[in-house]
Amino acid sequence: MRDPLSKTVVEIKPSGIRKFFDIVSEMKDAISLGVGEPDFDTPWHIREEGIYSLEKGRTFYTSNAGLKELKQEIARYHKRHNNVSYDYNHQVLVTVGGSEAIDIGLRAMCEPGDEVLIPQPSYVSYEPCAILAGAKPVIIDLKAENEFRLTPQQLEEKITEKTKILILPFPNNPTGAIMERADLEAIAKVIEAHDLYVISDEIYAALTYKDKHVSIVEIPGMYERTVLINGFSKAFAMTGWRLGYACGPAPIIEQMTKIHQFAIMCAPTTSQYAAVEALRNGDDDVEEMRMAYNQRRRYLLHTFQEIGLECFEPYGAFYVFPCIKEFGMTSDEFATRFLEEEKVAVVPGTAFGDSGEGFIRISYAYSLENLKVAISRLGHFIERLREEQKEKA
Repeated sequence: MRDPLSKTVVEIKPSGIRKFFDIVSEMKDAISLGVGEPDFDTPWHIREEGIYSLEKGRTFYTSNAGLKELKQEIARYHKRHNNVSYDYNHQVLVTVGGSEAIDIGLRAMCEPGDEVLIPQPSYVSYEPCAILAGAKPVIIDLKAENEFRLTPQQLEEKITEKTKILILPFPNNPTGAIMERADLEAIAKVIEAHDLYVISDEIYAALTYKDKHVSIVEIPGMYERTVLINGFSKAFAMTGWRLGYACGPAPIIEQMTKIHQFAIMCAPTTSQYAAVEALRNGDDDVEEMRMAYNQRRRYLLHTFQEIGLECFEPYGAFYVFPCIKEFGMTSDEFATRFLEEEKVAVVPGTAFGDSGEGFIRISYAYSLENLKVAISRLGHFIERLREEQKEKA
């Protein structure tokens, strides 16, 4: 029989995150710090709006691009937070999570052979989505000494005549790194000089701990060449509602909507009604969760300092990315031993690109009680590794 499978798809590696999640799900008394999912329930008033929409029989398709009310609220949200104006009718598309927006954004913009710049370590979907769009992913290795920020020099070095799109993944998963206004202004000059477009994944924009998040669309000249992607999973604790969106230039959003129309039809109606309520009345909920995450972040950094584990201070998302190079093993070896010996799951840095070697990702989207138990086990594990090193020496 003829091989039924696409060679392109077969050659894409599965996510490195799921391996440890699957193991820990079957391990008794294990603690997982591996999944980037808020431990909070969706705030009740948002759930209530979803329930009410069902009670009222609002179980129809919405327009392909999304509910008018939701698109209007998204436009208002970005006027409020980023001081930019989007035409809700032509520049906003509601998607099934931010992940769909990344996928269809790349498919709408890429011709075969176009190069897409992807700073790494970063979210696992960017590279495979670029490949599936027929583009060539070009990796920019971010450095711990730069706090995993993208510098104009690193960007310039990777640009060729085929470069079309830069994916900008900040606040960053897995490192927690952010880009401040001065950083964005510096790379904006390079982007304009080479006539590039930007897909800015800002799903963690509301979860920052050093001043206010600055979007690249706020930088002069960038609004016209940027597709901004965001959603409700992280800030509003709405992962299972599967709702995201894209804002950008009307010609790009129009083509993204066409793909969305044929592949998806529309995002879930119940989720869209709930999201209207989230944007209208959810700011206090987001702030409450942000403060809780910040408390956990500070606890982890303080504890790492006590046990002598090197880690730069991240100011975004809900991840820390400590360095484990001192132990002379790969990230995968460290994570595997830690899980087997202490029953705690973390994610090897290499799940997010080769430049993540020598690091592990720890999510603090878990209760402080769970974090304290897990980090106590990490302390014991590290102490044991250091003793082993002394014996070898």
